[in-house]
Amino acid sequence: MTKPQKQIHLAAHFPGVNNTTVWSDPEAGSHIEFTSFAHFARTAERAKFDFLFLAEGLRLREQGGRIYDLDVVGRPDTFTVLAALAAVTDHLGLTGTINSTFNEPYEVARQFASLDHLSGGRAAWNVVTSWDAFTGENFRRGGFLPQEERYSRAKEFLATANELFDSWQDDDLVADQAAGVFLRDAGAGAFVHRGQHFDIHGRFNVPRSPQGRPVIFQAGDSDEGREFAAAGADAIFSRYAALDTGQSFYTDVKSRLARYGRRPDDLLILPAAGFVLGDTDAEAEELAKEVRRRQVSGATAIKHLEFVWNRDLSGYDPDGPLPDIDPLPGEHTVARGRAQVRMYRDPLATAREWRELAAAHNWSIRDLVIETGNRQTFVGSPATVAETIDAYVQADAADGFILVPHITPGGLDGFADRVVPLLQERGVFRTEYTGPTLRDHLGIAHPDDTRGERAAS
Repeated sequence: MTKPQKQIHLAAHFPGVNNTTVWSDPEAGSHIEFTSFAHFARTAERAKFDFLFLAEGLRLREQGGRIYDLDVVGRPDTFTVLAALAAVTDHLGLTGTINSTFNEPYEVARQFASLDHLSGGRAAWNVVTSWDAFTGENFRRGGFLPQEERYSRAKEFLATANELFDSWQDDDLVADQAAGVFLRDAGAGAFVHRGQHFDIHGRFNVPRSPQGRPVIFQAGDSDEGREFAAAGADAIFSRYAALDTGQSFYTDVKSRLARYGRRPDDLLILPAAGFVLGDTDAEAEELAKEVRRRQVSGATAIKHLEFVWNRDLSGYDPDGPLPDIDPLPGEHTVARGRAQVRMYRDPLATAREWRELAAAHNWSIRDLVIETGNRQTFVGSPATVAETIDAYVQADAADGFILVPHITPGGLDGFADRVVPLLQERGVFRTEYTGPTLRDHLGIAHPDDTRGERAAS
């Protein structure tokens, strides 16, 4: 039997200033002014993308006790931006990353229910946890939770938020002016939750929203994160965008769903992916090399090396050899709050590996960081990129991709104008939106659909 052709899901990540963007490019715009967010969102909607994705930064990251000015140096509040974008878009889903470690269920549920109402059913929540004490210093509780407790809190946080969303039913708000009846049930919104992390009761003050609940995303890659996604998420934001690693991640996460009474199609796998387009494949390859060198300046290369060496390397030449001194082990790193610190759990082993690579290829510090760091997933002519994306999705390496352009806000324009039409010609991507809500775009059933059938995509 021939396997049915999968439809591709596409989204756009507004990255802000970080190691994927080239903020110094003359075509780059502001990462905080609303005009940039609006341009980006309108381009994504013009291309019929499923949703726009915003990350979250709860503290400025530092290096050596100073703000790391080559990376994120300020990010507007997620809900404020998404609510404003709801007013300048009509169909595009609006996905925000909101932390479950330093927030409270009532507040977050109220904000997402409000956003879902304001947008006509386009809200999504990327549920994350916070792993470092550095971020925790900004909050009353301070410190941070061990990994098992972070996910325990996250699971209860999400369950509690769902109880709040479900405290109203779709028909509770009658508003019958002729009969003078506003509520079907005066008990609407009542909730009681008693648990390990939350002990709350009262009335939720936002009626049932168009989607019932926001679409739920999860972005953890640990075993706990994968299990959390399998248990209750609608989509998982993955970093495995290459074909082989993507297939492995896809198979692992999808295989976990059955134990929760879910089917493989109940959870979408959406990796982040960079791209570079050219008129020809050769031109795109040259452009990609140039972009990578612009993403990794000499100063950036030294800072990146400090993630592993855990010491000040400012005296080293980025165009020279790797340090002959070893990394300093320990948790008190010079790069506090950076996820890369967790990626290199054995810095001595990483240093040995990098020295071998540098010696074998005659790489400088900067060369090494470029070759082992940023690398665009899709590079080529529009036809090549469209073909590759389709091949990856049909081969179950992903259900679609969250695209991360290196220029903001105009970096998505070329993909929208040159690649999307080719995917549409292949019959693997929509030519028009077929429903008003993000659940419609993603093919995810309304939570009140007891049949468990997937909505039409």
